[in-house]
Amino acid sequence: MRRTRPPRGPAEPGDDPGVPTSWAPDPSVPRGMVIAGAWSWRILLVVGVLGVFIWLVVQLRIIVIPFLIALLVSALLVPFSGWLQKHRWPKWLAVVVSLVGFLVVVAGLFFLVVLQIVDGWPALRDRTVASYGELKEFLLASPLHLTEAQLNGYLSDAVAALQQDSQPLLRGALSIGSTAGHVGAGLVLLLFTTIFLLVGGADIWRWVVGLFPRRARDAVDGAGRAGWLTLTNFVKVQIFVAFVDAVGIGLGALLLGLPLAAPIAIAVFLGSFVPVVGAVATGAVAVLIALVYNGWVVALLMLAVVIVVQQIEGHLLQPFVMGSAVKVHPLAVVFGVAAGALLAGIPGALFAVPVVAVVNVMVGYVARGSWRTTPRPTSADVTSPGKATDV
Repeated sequence: MRRTRPPRGPAEPGDDPGVPTSWAPDPSVPRGMVIAGAWSWRILLVVGVLGVFIWLVVQLRIIVIPFLIALLVSALLVPFSGWLQKHRWPKWLAVVVSLVGFLVVVAGLFFLVVLQIVDGWPALRDRTVASYGELKEFLLASPLHLTEAQLNGYLSDAVAALQQDSQPLLRGALSIGSTAGHVGAGLVLLLFTTIFLLVGGADIWRWVVGLFPRRARDAVDGAGRAGWLTLTNFVKVQIFVAFVDAVGIGLGALLLGLPLAAPIAIAVFLGSFVPVVGAVATGAVAVLIALVYNGWVVALLMLAVVIVVQQIEGHLLQPFVMGSAVKVHPLAVVFGVAAGALLAGIPGALFAVPVVAVVNVMVGYVARGSWRTTPRPTSADVTSPGKATDV
């Protein structure tokens, strides 16, 4: 004879929603263990899905990285193209002007860096050799009583340690393409993806939304629009922050008489797109050049310039400018950059913050049910303190 359980009453506040109402747990199992088990398998399932997704991204990095770069570029160019079209420019002309103008600016910066390095490299190389000789003579004559063999051994150990510690970053840099063919393919994908996003980004997004079930399309569409607005705000604000860092450190290098002042400023500008660590690393390069070429006094002054610029960014630009555009806590930025660099090297550090910011806004938009009341969010809806979710 089959045993039946008596029907249960309505769910009480302490009931576990993960346990079916038609099934009662074994009384010998503590309730805390039942709840922990219910949460554990759900957490493991989410972690497993994320792990498979990250594995696929890593395997398809030659495609994913150009696509993500194209999204960042499009987030900058689409508003400009739209502004031109609002002023009665034909769509094709607005797209061409936006894309060609961007390529001209990038090519101009690259040409300026190469020209400056080629012109200043011989003097910098000679000065580096002379500075190394002076440092070596100072250490040999110092009270430390070091020998030349010991100095050579310390130098070899430092080079080996640097190579070992830089392997994750080198792997990340080479993940864009370990061969010229991969780099060329990535550039072609980047160019074509940017063109298609500029020409028909709205049509592409409507097609993506149509892949979801009909009941979920409003939520997906609204979340995507909110994420795109967040990405656009991030790119515009990050360009401003990077420009301030580059002008501050580059102007300091120029006034202190450092060689390669223009390449230093451009390197700081590009490095600032990796929040927290980018501008610090490129500023350290400026301090090192000052130490080698101009001596320790100028190097200390250059270090002071870098610290002042970083304090301005950390206490003014990031909280008031970046914080109002992208609702991501600085601690989340630090851990996001660290995790991105660990998983994917330089590209991971570059895309960590925009990915965290976009996912944060999209998840918060769906979780709050904002798609029911605000199906087409605006920039004010995304950046409003009462509507945005801070991570």
